[in-house]
Amino acid sequence: MDMTTLIPQFGGILWTLIAFVIALSVIVTIHEYGHYIVGKKSGIFPEVFSLGFGPVIWSRYDSYGTKWQLAALPFGGYVKFRGDANASGGRDEEVYSSINEDELRTTMEGAPLWARTATVAAGPLFNFALSIIIFTGVIMFRGVVAEPLTVGELRQLPATQELQIGDQITKIAGKAPPGFDDPVAYETFMKNLPKQGLLEYTVLRDGQEETVSGPYVYPPIVTQIAPRSAAGDTGMKQGDVIVAIDGEPIFAFDQLKEKVEGSEGATLALDVWRDGEILPMELTPRRVDEPQADGGFKTFYRIGIVGGILFEPATVTPGFGEALWSGVSQVGRIMQGSISGLWHMATGAISTCNLSGPIGIAETSGDMASQGTANFIWFIAVLSTAIGLLNLFPVPVLDGGHLVFYAYEALSGRPPSDKALKVLMSIGLTVVLALMVFGVSNDLFCN
Repeated sequence: MDMTTLIPQFGGILWTLIAFVIALSVIVTIHEYGHYIVGKKSGIFPEVFSLGFGPVIWSRYDSYGTKWQLAALPFGGYVKFRGDANASGGRDEEVYSSINEDELRTTMEGAPLWARTATVAAGPLFNFALSIIIFTGVIMFRGVVAEPLTVGELRQLPATQELQIGDQITKIAGKAPPGFDDPVAYETFMKNLPKQGLLEYTVLRDGQEETVSGPYVYPPIVTQIAPRSAAGDTGMKQGDVIVAIDGEPIFAFDQLKEKVEGSEGATLALDVWRDGEILPMELTPRRVDEPQADGGFKTFYRIGIVGGILFEPATVTPGFGEALWSGVSQVGRIMQGSISGLWHMATGAISTCNLSGPIGIAETSGDMASQGTANFIWFIAVLSTAIGLLNLFPVPVLDGGHLVFYAYEALSGRPPSDKALKVLMSIGLTVVLALMVFGVSNDLFCN
């Protein structure tokens, strides 16, 4: 049994908090370990590695002399190197006034520029590496769709179903579907299928070609629920099938999509088939800004469900290289989408409500955990990429701000003055706190 599915999807504040702490702890640990291990290898002495802030509840020293500790507030972490005044860095004048020339090399300030740069950059890079490893592992675990298209497992549907597990689909409505290596042709083929409740499927079964009947290829079935969505808030579940909207029967996911997009936010009355019963539900679609292929965004009305074909396709395990490249590409897409989204929010092209704060991230953590271990782990990878990218922004107090200071030092031959650093760090801290307040206000007041 997947124990994460026991987490209640809605209303479980404790479970939501636990899921958030787990996700954040994994990401922070990897991020800070990047700083720690690269700093240590480059000759900078890590005095403290802390998971959490506040009062220390457990600690021990390793053979190298580093203090490893768990603190009471599990919402972050830090590595304190020799010479740092506190968890956020800064110069400890007392330490620098008492150490000799050899010991100075083991501090952040006394280390060569290359060592400081590598140590600071390692945190975000380790976040990206974690994401790539997770994406690669999940892709290899789940597999990729086998070709030719083969029935792996039948879904529960309220319609005539003559397909069987192991059937190889050679034709749908008399035409051969293209391969998955040509996604444009495949999407075009599916959109051009006859819009009718039952279709003819030509299959290869036990070496013999047969023609059988089955539901429309893309029925209005719920295969996944988006976190913090109208469908999730209403209590819709994976496996639900929407059979009617405002009293009008539907058989295709496109029909559902058209009704939702054309609602202009008006409440819809749905008839939902679940385990042989029809359940009435009311959902109010929400405005969502979605990225487009040209890099822009477009506003749609959505209820927050993902559909799928009428059966779960059989899969094959991809090669490691293929899976790795897919993992790297996924990280790239997340970074590109994040930067594009922030730019469009800054220019007013899309709503600033697209920016979530800690409450929204915590709610998403709980929702993803409730949908299973694989989805939760995938979410950790997405969040790790986002946090790694955020830390690279050129804002003082973030890793990216320190890297800008180091770039200035490399070009000018000297670091910024202490006075300039203090002013810039104060500005950076103000910016970060303002963004946090803004994110929390979005969590509380944006629908």
